[in-house]
Amino acid sequence: MDQAVLLASFDSRLIVMLAVFAGIGAVVWVVLESWANGANRSEKRLDEIRNPNLRWRKEENQSGNAMTRVLEAATPALAKPLQPKNEKEASAIKQRLCEAGFRFENATTVFLGLKVCGLGLGAVSAGVFTLFQGQVDFGSLMKVVASAGICFYLPELLLTLLRSRRKESIFLGLPDALDLMVVCVEAGLGLDQAMRKVSDEMKKSSPTIADEFGLYHLQMQMGRTRNHVLRELGARSGVDDLRSLASILIQADKFGSSIAQALRVQSDAMRTRRKQIAEEKAAKTAVKLIFPLVIFIFPGIFVVLVGPAAVTMVKEMFPIMGS
Repeated sequence: MDQAVLLASFDSRLIVMLAVFAGIGAVVWVVLESWANGANRSEKRLDEIRNPNLRWRKEENQSGNAMTRVLEAATPALAKPLQPKNEKEASAIKQRLCEAGFRFENATTVFLGLKVCGLGLGAVSAGVFTLFQGQVDFGSLMKVVASAGICFYLPELLLTLLRSRRKESIFLGLPDALDLMVVCVEAGLGLDQAMRKVSDEMKKSSPTIADEFGLYHLQMQMGRTRNHVLRELGARSGVDDLRSLASILIQADKFGSSIAQALRVQSDAMRTRRKQIAEEKAAKTAVKLIFPLVIFIFPGIFVVLVGPAAVTMVKEMFPIMGS
């Protein structure tokens, strides 16, 4: 009988928690939907005139795209508390996002909005789990705070991983791209055509470099100066080798020296640097092996070698010392 009463009370409490959670979710949805529908129609019309693709996207995704519109409208409001206080902080965040490959206009706003969403999602999920367990105390409150903090910094961790992977991809694929550029330049192509050819040929082997060189060629077609485009090519990736390549190409174009020779020298220098980095990692291996040897391997060897002698000493000496 008591067990049936406990089960009934547990079911009623679960129903109440689910109802409260559903009600909060419905209220949040209504608020976000009102933000999405409350935008100025004149501004939307001007955006459609400036960018005709917006009208095409609107007609294509008119049905079943309410969540996308809500997220687009809610992201600036969510990111408002974390907006950078000055231009230096804003440029730093934009540079980090650009190094990870996110170059669209609202990348900073979306990134900060994801952090706020992660904070709220972590707090709500941990709070619901705590209520489900029925233990509301200081420890559960600290768990909620910890969960919210972890979800808040999760976009930062993902951004750091994407940046490191993208930089490594550029660093490993750049010597091959330079060799291909040397072949193209010596075959009679200009620098712009050579970079376009490299972009087309390396889409499968190194899509990151193909994307960077393709963006260079697109900016050149838009009429921008070569020096400015090369500086942006070296700055937006965050890779020192690509920045050095851009500087060498700017100097070669300015002084009229051989571009093929400059590319060959830069390719040899990059391969030498990669070889030095590999030798440095190999030299560090002995030092890094000390810790697993001492912590995991040495205790086992110590037990195997000293264990039988210790057992013999205990059996032989303790009786003599006791007598």
